[in-house]
Formats: sequence, C-alpha cells, structure tokens
Amino acid sequence: MSATDLAARIDRKSLAALRVREETAFAARTPKSRAWLEAARASMPNGVPVAWMAGLYRHNSIVAAGGEGAFFRDIDGNRYCDFNVCDLAMTMGYGPQPIVAAVSRAVANGAHFLLAVEDTRSVTEELARRVGLPCWQFTLSASAANTEVMRIARFITGRTKILIFDGQYHGHIDESLVTKRGNDTVPIQLGLSARTARDSIIVPFNDLAAAEAALKSHEIALVITEPALTNCLLVEPEPGYLEGLRALSQRYGALLCLDEAHTFQFAYGGLTGSRKLECDFVTLGKGLGTGISFALYGMTRAIADVMEKHLDSDIGLDTGSKGLATGGTTYGSAIAVAAAKAALEQVLTPENYERVGHLGNALADGLETVFKKHGLDWRSFRMGPRAGYCMKPDLPTNAAEASESMDIEMIDTRRVFMANRAVWDAVVSAGPQVSFAHNAGDIARYVTLADAFLGEIVR
Repeated sequence: MSATDLAARIDRKSLAALRVREETAFAARTPKSRAWLEAARASMPNGVPVAWMAGLYRHNSIVAAGGEGAFFRDIDGNRYCDFNVCDLAMTMGYGPQPIVAAVSRAVANGAHFLLAVEDTRSVTEELARRVGLPCWQFTLSASAANTEVMRIARFITGRTKILIFDGQYHGHIDESLVTKRGNDTVPIQLGLSARTARDSIIVPFNDLAAAEAALKSHEIALVITEPALTNCLLVEPEPGYLEGLRALSQRYGALLCLDEAHTFQFAYGGLTGSRKLECDFVTLGKGLGTGISFALYGMTRAIADVMEKHLDSDIGLDTGSKGLATGGTTYGSAIAVAAAKAALEQVLTPENYERVGHLGNALADGLETVFKKHGLDWRSFRMGPRAGYCMKPDLPTNAAEASESMDIEMIDTRRVFMANRAVWDAVVSAGPQVSFAHNAGDIARYVTLADAFLGEIVR
C-alpha cells in the first residue's frame, strides 16, 4: 500500500471540522495571550521578540508565564506537558536545579570576562572524552558554530564549496538555507545571498554515489551532515553510510563535520561518541538542552594547530591579515561554562540517557500500538528519546521519503488538539521528544491523546 493510500485513511472532512472545533476551543482558552500579543504588535512584529515564536505555530500563539519540570503554563493559567521542549533547547525541563544553581553562582560571580574561567577545561576535556575529538571552541549558537567550521575548512582546503544533504538544517545561515532548483542551488527564504547559495551542493542523504560524484570535482571544502536527519521528521543513516562518507571526504581532500546540535541529546556522547564515528569537526548546540544560549564545536588536533597559527588578533594590524574569522564577544562566557559543566556532570549522565531512551521507546511502542488499533500500517520514528508518526510501513531513507509523512494539516490539527488537552506537541518538522524531566505517566498521557485524535479522523 502506498503512502498516498495510507494517507487516504484520514477523513479530510472530519479533519477540517476537527481543526475548526479545536482552534475555536483553543482561542476561548487563551484570551489573555491573544490580547497581549495584539497589544505587543505596537513594539514587536507579530507581537513577539523572535519571528519563529509566531511562525512555528499555525494556530494562535500563546504567552508563557513559567514552567517546572516537564510542564510550562501560559498567562491564561493553562498548563502543558511539553513534548516540543523548545525544539530541543529545553530537554532538561524547566527549572532543573543543577542548572539553576550553577548559573546563579556564575551570574553572582561575574557573568563574563572575555577571558577563560577555570571550569572551561572541565567542559572541554569531558567533551573530548565523550565525543572523541580533542579540541573545542565555544560559540553562542549552532548556526555560529557551523559558520566557523565552514570558514576554517575553506581556509585549510583552499576551496569554497560546501556539500550538504537534502532535508538538512544547519542553522539560519546563507550556506544552508538553500534548496535545489534544476541544476542550481538557490535560497529557500527571503533576504539571503544567491551568490553564497551557489557555493552549496545538495545531494540526497544515504546516497554515497551522489556524494562521490559531487566530491570528484575537488571543489568541496567541507561535507556537513547530521548523523541522522532530524528536521524532516527523522531519517536514520543506513549501515556503513557515515563511515563511507568519511572515507570519501578523505579520498577527495574535503573535511567532514557531524552536526549534533539535535542528536547529542539522543545518546551519551552523541551519535559520534556512542557509535565511535570518525570526523574532523563536531558541532553541538541548543545550550546542550539547558535553555542557556551557547554552542560548541570540536576538532582534531591538526585543525587546532592551524587555529593557533592563524589567531585573530588586534595586535599587528599592519600585517594585512587578522587570522581566521572566528569568535564573538559573548562566546565562552562564565554562564555558558557553568551551565555546560553542570549539564554534563549532573544531567547528561549515562543513567539519565538510558532512562530517557527507555521512555522514548515506550512512546514509539505506544504510538505503533495505536496505529495498529486504528488499522494503520504506519511506523513510529524512534531514536533515543525521539519518536514520531511515519505514515508508511517502511521508515524513510532520505528527505523525499520522509516528506510523505509531513502531513501539515494533520500535524497542525494534532498540535491544537493536544494543546486543548494539556500537551504541547512538537513542531511540524520534528516529532514528540522525551525530555529528562518526563516520566512514564507523561508518556502514557501522550499515547492516550494520540489514540483519541486518530479516533476522530481515521475512516
């Protein structure tokens, strides 16, 4: 049975009627949020400080008032069990005591000095041990980390082009906000450089032949990929794919970066460390799930030696070169170091990863039981704490196949249906994510609501 046939099991009239009903109910539950956002438009576009806070939700947005553990509440007093976890930036839950205590001490002692603090070594040495790359640098976001990795790779190789994969997301930067149009690579959003877009080459994930064809040009400075695609629901690497990509990058003189901004939350040491993958760079982001804005990237010793020889410095401005274009005034702050150290030592432990992995499997198993109950030959995505709705009998191997399960109307309606029943579901491109604050009761509640939702729309 094709994906189209499986999707046909959804009664579109019932789905449309359910969406109207649920959005009406949601509006009635959130009048203070609606009024606040409307008033806030006088000082902020869409009434929000960042456009995503309006654009990620096709139903009415809300205003948060606070949170604790796996739950947050809005200014209307509604409480939500969070399975979006701020798109993995809040995987430790709200108000985790190790992070609260560490960051509070850092603020009181001096938030930033534009100098290293003693605890920085504890963080970088622990990441080296877990991930397998010896040297690390801080940035403020994974977007900035990936930007610096691209610059270093271009300098080392003397090349300009970047190889990326269909379905990727490596941050809001010109090189990755692109798509294929015929034989060209073009910007996918407004305000981006068409010239920069041409430096990005896009091929399908899990296709080594396509990657080799691009690398044979000897124009590729950097191959960058998530070890599993996470922004088109979830696409896992086929056995040997990432190892093959490493071998190809070495054969043709390109560097390889594994972007673990999302997947570091999936396994102890990320997928790089847990699967002992080899690469030249690893990028981490989302504040490691603490909610604090910081990111890091790791590199080999050989690349670190290049950075040391080409230091960006204000000394000797008449030399004609200021070194590698890396760094930022607020990077590597005492707050970021404190949050990272507390996270690694007290939250991101082997025992906690094992616990959320079990909960993630319970969520995926529960969803597949519900699918079977409703006569749907669907699968659940699963990787550590991540689960989701695959509207096909076979899991996808690339972004094109994954897109067949990105039924926007169904996902949007499910989100507002869940919100009216005290669960905040994932954004369209992701899937429900178990946090370190969730428990078995939260998982059971999500599965019960998924059952009820499908009962409303499946023929």
